[in-house]
Amino acid sequence: MYIPFDKIDFNARVWIYQANRSLSEQEVSLITETLSAALDGWEAHNKPLLSSGKVFHNRFVVIAVDESREQPSGCAIDKSVHWLQEIGQQLSIDFFDRSVVYLTENNILNSLPVSEVKQAIADEAITPGTLVFDNLVATKAQWMKRWKVPAGQTWMKRFFKEQVF
Repeated sequence: MYIPFDKIDFNARVWIYQANRSLSEQEVSLITETLSAALDGWEAHNKPLLSSGKVFHNRFVVIAVDESREQPSGCAIDKSVHWLQEIGQQLSIDFFDRSVVYLTENNILNSLPVSEVKQAIADEAITPGTLVFDNLVATKAQWMKRWKVPAGQTWMKRFFKEQVF
């Protein structure tokens, strides 16, 4: 059962998928329509899942499910992964590349291969205050508070000479 993202409970479990490129407004609309239809019929063991999905920053697809109503089964979770795989194939988008980190500074979204992070910090292209997207947050509440976090408070902190937080 689909509901708008702003209505899903703060304790809802979330999964974040990052696109390997910026999405056009047409693609965002298509993804939104496809997801809302799929989520509206999403079930676990023939019981409807109260869920939502939304695209943020024309780059991230966030799917949420209210586990207090019904727990998603492994098969149900697999189904949601398949939706993103299918959408990705249709639109030539990779939602599963985890070798890239996403950052934002001055409201500009950038991506950087993880292998280049240390050098970017040495070159001061990434500062302790550069916001990094933590796509491993587990709940909507965490997503709201910790999805964008200063680089100096992430795994990157070990690369800063002076750890200023």
